[in-house]
Amino acid sequence: MPFDLRRRLGVAAGMLIAMAIPAAADGCARITHDGQGYVVCEVTDQSRLRLWQDDAEGAPLRNFSNVRKTLGAGERLSFAMNAGMFHADYDPVGLLVIDGQERAPIVTGGGGGNFGMLPNGVFCTDGPTPFAVIESRAFAADPPQCRLATQSGPMLVIDGQLHPRFLVESDSRYVRNGVGVSADGTTAYFAISDHPVTFHEFGRLFRDGLGTPQALYFDGSISRLYAPGVNRNDFGRSLGPIIGMVEGG
Repeated sequence: MPFDLRRRLGVAAGMLIAMAIPAAADGCARITHDGQGYVVCEVTDQSRLRLWQDDAEGAPLRNFSNVRKTLGAGERLSFAMNAGMFHADYDPVGLLVIDGQERAPIVTGGGGGNFGMLPNGVFCTDGPTPFAVIESRAFAADPPQCRLATQSGPMLVIDGQLHPRFLVESDSRYVRNGVGVSADGTTAYFAISDHPVTFHEFGRLFRDGLGTPQALYFDGSISRLYAPGVNRNDFGRSLGPIIGMVEGG
């Protein structure tokens, strides 16, 4: 799978002076931005991206080991991460579309918690472009036909601007993960912090480090990554929706 983070992140040297990109493995690389460490996984082939929720019997998969058990002969999971917020029964809080089938409806109202910190958004594949992050109310007003879609919130970057409620001086720090999409919609960047970061720091990774005009928060504190190429197989609390890249088959 092509991986050109080093080239993309070397374009604006003034912004990226702190960025250090080692060799990538399976599309994922360890980087630093503004003194914080992250793993970023780049995807350019949307056909290899999958979204999981339940097993064949309808039970929540909940972890990466169970996801790997669903793979076919010759297939392997190159990376995976949690992909949106979920209820106590592991069902998604917002929209979930798997292989074109809606599993949970879109939610457009605000409310408490990070999901309700409007604007929130939807990550979509095989819609208007190979990848897209679309504000939830705009999505609901004119829903594209996505092969995969997951809703979460808040948006991290909106038309090149950080979410207006992010504070530079915030003391709310968690390990956070999310996804950003390139301006032409041909590349998705899945990222997770190595250590607790603020929303403002995490948003700047996508806006300034990765140059994505739209980016979406997946979750914090429970954020997990499976990426054997960079020796990551996180464990902890069970997960709801999980997104990942499958090779082979």
